[in-house]
Amino acid sequence: MKNIITQFSRVFVGILFIISGLIKLNDPIGFAFKLEEYFSEPVLNLPFLEPLALAIAVFMVILEVVLGVMLLVGFKPKFTIWSLLLMIVFFTFLTFYSAYFNKVTDCGCFGDALKLTPWESFTKDIVLLFFILILFFNIKFIKPLFNSKVNTGIVLVTLLLCSFMAYWVLNHLPLKDFRAYKVGTNIEKDMSFPADAEPAVIDMIFVYKVDGVNKEFTDKQLMDIPAGAEFVERRDNIISAGYLPPIHDFTMEKDDVDHTAEFLAEPKLMIFLTYDLEIADDAGLKKLEALNLEATSKGYKVIGMTASNAGVIAKIRAKYNFTFDYYFADSITLKTIERANPSIVILKKGTVTKKIHHNDIKDLKL
Repeated sequence: MKNIITQFSRVFVGILFIISGLIKLNDPIGFAFKLEEYFSEPVLNLPFLEPLALAIAVFMVILEVVLGVMLLVGFKPKFTIWSLLLMIVFFTFLTFYSAYFNKVTDCGCFGDALKLTPWESFTKDIVLLFFILILFFNIKFIKPLFNSKVNTGIVLVTLLLCSFMAYWVLNHLPLKDFRAYKVGTNIEKDMSFPADAEPAVIDMIFVYKVDGVNKEFTDKQLMDIPAGAEFVERRDNIISAGYLPPIHDFTMEKDDVDHTAEFLAEPKLMIFLTYDLEIADDAGLKKLEALNLEATSKGYKVIGMTASNAGVIAKIRAKYNFTFDYYFADSITLKTIERANPSIVILKKGTVTKKIHHNDIKDLKL
């Protein structure tokens, strides 16, 4: 009976780690954003780790997949099970901390493919911890499926394939887009409410560090954020629960004027989306003006969208000789739309028709 329970636990834990790891490996930048949220001052107060978030994210998701495969084939069982145990203890602490103190509303355990509440995430980790402890106390039943050379080969191939996948999605786009703004989405439709729906009342609070002090701004005070202020976090305070549309925080503003409806009606709209102009890829920015001129000549309306302030926008426009205008949107919204910084998004009357990484501009057919 112990052997049967152990083998079930082995398959269950192995497959779940592989699935969870592959989903996050499909979008490691999204997982890095989640780690940055954990490392931020209001949560774990480990800001020195924020610059390392992407490297940590890639390492962790590859490790998840490799450990899942190692468990299934029975490769180095002591190392594998100890590693799984330490990893799940760490994740359990994070999800409990998030749930109890209401710090991070989504752990990112399954990326954007499956959203879990903090307490659901914690419950999931407790279940995994239970099955990993079964493996820990019954490690003698974990036998290799194949001989040493075959097992080693399987693990090495898994590592190589995961590394290649990470390289590909970091330099192009996720293989599968699970986000609210995937190709085919009509933004205006997904912002609308059913006639009989009661809307949720949510206050979006933006925290910026101004002269060394954290200050809060509502979504109606975004243009009041002073130049040089450093973004810390965004909190969604739910005043009353109700229907929340898939897209609820999309705006296109300039000089305190909302241009969202105007641009969503455009038949051919090209957006250069750069959530942070100060850390944007230089090679990518250098390609935008030529694409702007080509697209404009073919009847496209071309704009930029960013969360950077007016001073940064002016500096970047002068440096790269941009002739298109930038419009303001929340950085979290822009990071949700596309991970590349910059990237190109094309809309046809509000429907997302193309999303292009700046590395793939040469393949864009207008």
